[in-house]
Amino acid sequence: MTTQPTRRRPSLGITVRMALLGVVVAVVVALVAGIAAFPLVRDSAQSRAGADLARLAELTATTVTKDPQGQFVVPPRVGVVLQTEGVSAYVVFRGVDEPPPGTTQRDIDLVTTGRPVSGTGSTEDGDVLVEGRPLDRGPLGRGTGVLLVQPVSVAIGPALAVLWRVAAALALGIVVAIVVAVIVSQRMARSLRAVATAADRLGRGERDVVVNAAGPAEVTQIAESINRLSQALTESEGRQRDFLLSVSHELRTPLTAVMGYAQAISDGLVESPDLSRTGAVMVTEAQRLDRLVSDLLDLARLQAVDFSFNLVEVDVRDIVVQAYDVWRDRCQRVGVDLQVTGIDSSVIDSCVIDEDRSDEGFSDAGFIVAVDPLRLRQIIDNLTENALRVTPEGGRIVFALTRLPDSLTLEVRDTGPGLTEEDIAVAFTPGALHGRYHGVRPVGTGVGLALVARLARGLGGTALAAQAPEGGARFTVVLPIPAGRAG
Repeated sequence: MTTQPTRRRPSLGITVRMALLGVVVAVVVALVAGIAAFPLVRDSAQSRAGADLARLAELTATTVTKDPQGQFVVPPRVGVVLQTEGVSAYVVFRGVDEPPPGTTQRDIDLVTTGRPVSGTGSTEDGDVLVEGRPLDRGPLGRGTGVLLVQPVSVAIGPALAVLWRVAAALALGIVVAIVVAVIVSQRMARSLRAVATAADRLGRGERDVVVNAAGPAEVTQIAESINRLSQALTESEGRQRDFLLSVSHELRTPLTAVMGYAQAISDGLVESPDLSRTGAVMVTEAQRLDRLVSDLLDLARLQAVDFSFNLVEVDVRDIVVQAYDVWRDRCQRVGVDLQVTGIDSSVIDSCVIDEDRSDEGFSDAGFIVAVDPLRLRQIIDNLTENALRVTPEGGRIVFALTRLPDSLTLEVRDTGPGLTEEDIAVAFTPGALHGRYHGVRPVGTGVGLALVARLARGLGGTALAAQAPEGGARFTVVLPIPAGRAG
């Protein structure tokens, strides 16, 4: 049964997204503004129109007269205002049974009994404003009144015109928002595309990649990060090339010696008395070659899932004593003094003990941690090999074991040339110190220190580099103590 690969639906680009976002925001703002503004403007306009109609009703009531033909008339100017404002004027009498459109019998009763009328009504054509005033002065006498009726649509017409202008302005704002969103998104997309192109170039192996840091602050930050990544990759791959060159040189030296001696023996150029010495040289070089290859394999396998640690609870002092027994004779042969601090003389009789760093006050159980004894010994051997390489004749190497409340620290110190602050920062980077000091002082390939750091992490601890109080280098491995034994 085969599975079909899932096709990803194409996603919208940032230009389209920002344009849509600008449209949505502008439309939402316009709708909210319209919904909030329309009732306010309408009510305000209607209230103002009612006040104007009331004043017009007062004016009409005081100026209406009856002509010789018995028709009710108002002055021409008042008539023009009534016509302009779309107002219908009615003179009503007490007892009229048929109210004008938009009014009620109650309105007639009120106005003909001397009381004003203000309100609204409705007709077939829509809502109207109603204002009425009694005509209790002049020749018309009591029991007469005037009612003014104005359609609400006419009264609030100017306000609606204002609202339409506001709507037009909001529509123009939407268009402007779209244009601005497209311009800004295109600019941002251009910067992001430049960053994406730079990342693709880095992925294809190019290293001289520089992104112009332009655009918004966030895009600029991404561009600067890409530039830093490019520089870091260049430096890292440079160190890797130097490391491979140094490793190949280290491999070639013993390999050349073994091949040379083997060829000499094969050609019969080595006399019988020299065979033993030649074989010893070949064995030494082969062991050196085997050790380097083993370190390289371990360094590579630490990245693999099949590299395992067999953690058991052991007394770290036993492992340190075993390492001391092995390295003491080798150090003596080259005139280097090997010392141990932090372990009582009853545990190791031949050590030179620093009484100020003894383990007085701690029980034997305090030095038991969960580690892989083989890997811990490998750490000690690599650090000692590194220390012995740089320690001159007459110098000193120190194994220091210190019990802390929740951890054990194992130090390997020397009286060699030491480390600078820059050296400490890259001490566990493969090949970093070799690249700095090759040809200046005795250095290895850098595999051993890198292996120490990764082995320490595999044991649940950490590896640190610093300057030693003896004047040389100090490498420290911090191992956690099981919770039940901490204290």
